Amino acid sequence: MLKRCGRRLLLALAGALLACLLVLTADPPPPPVPAERGRRALRSLAGPSGAAPAPGLEAAAAPGVLVREVHSLSEYFSLLTRSRRDAGPPPGSVPRPADGHPRPPAEPLTPHDVFIAVKTTKKFHRARLDLLLETWISRHKEMTYIFTDGEDEALARRTGNVVNTNCSAAHSRQALSCKMAVEYDRFVESGRKWFCHVDDDNYVNVRALLKLLASYPHTQDIYLGKPSLDRPIQATERVSESKVRPVHFWFATGGAGFCISRGLALKMSPWASGGHFMSTAERIRLPDDCTIGYIVEALLGVPLIRSGLFHSHLENLQQVPTSELHEQVTLSYGMFENKRNAVHIKGPFSVEADPSRFRSIHCHLYPDTPWCPHTAIF
Repeated sequence: MLKRCGRRLLLALAGALLACLLVLTADPPPPPVPAERGRRALRSLAGPSGAAPAPGLEAAAAPGVLVREVHSLSEYFSLLTRSRRDAGPPPGSVPRPADGHPRPPAEPLTPHDVFIAVKTTKKFHRARLDLLLETWISRHKEMTYIFTDGEDEALARRTGNVVNTNCSAAHSRQALSCKMAVEYDRFVESGRKWFCHVDDDNYVNVRALLKLLASYPHTQDIYLGKPSLDRPIQATERVSESKVRPVHFWFATGGAGFCISRGLALKMSPWASGGHFMSTAERIRLPDDCTIGYIVEALLGVPLIRSGLFHSHLENLQQVPTSELHEQVTLSYGMFENKRNAVHIKGPFSVEADPSRFRSIHCHLYPDTPWCPHTAIF
């Protein structure tokens, strides 16, 4: 009897020890996840049919590895972690909104893919446009369109892309919005990938612009520029004849220039195409660049991607280092705190001969320009 009891005790102890070993060596169970959320997580990786990965994950997988269906949450998290560790951010993903510097190219881009709209008025054709035509526009006429408010045969002979908007020459909210409406419609008709707006006191470094835009997919919602305010603008939105409500949003100042992808521009159509842009501007009673920000941020919910590579006369331009001029997308000139405001560059021309410093900047970026002194030292 005692022998039988001893054997039973030994067998019981051996069974308990084996069970402990099995528990210790087994994978810990995943945390409980509601069934529906788990199915959504799997579908987000496997795609609608369960056979394709979510956008971006197929690019993160190693070349030659076939995508397979995922059957468990542990497998899902394992694959997701491994993909992120091995490949980093998926190519073509949109950078964070506060990041406006070039990244690895997302797509090939040529000058013909970009539509640059220069807003001006007839009284500045000689004082401002002649300088732009002599400098940066001279190398990029095929991608630059000048939007003005009066006929000018001399200007038309120098460049074929002159658009008389027939808008008022006044510097009013209505006149500015009228020109922006024409700019928007002409861009949509052009079929190009990017719409960039600048003023007639901007120098555009097209090489830097193409490098920046090429790092964003034009089919995604991209709004690039620099705010002139340190906080979102506060406005009153008219909802009906008798009802208004407060609204606030960021906007990129037109004085520094801004760019919008075609994917986003097409979504703006209900508020921007035809005569809708002017009525939208009246809805918030703000100028054209503010109206762009209102449509993009307040109505479409797309955040502005702020870039320090755009510059207006509303900032101290002397703080732009000469060594970094080739990286800047736009530059400007004018008055700042009642002082002459321009980029500080020692170029081949004196301040009296080149007060905007655009000629000196152009010779710095394009020293092979025929009228640039070949002995220039920067």
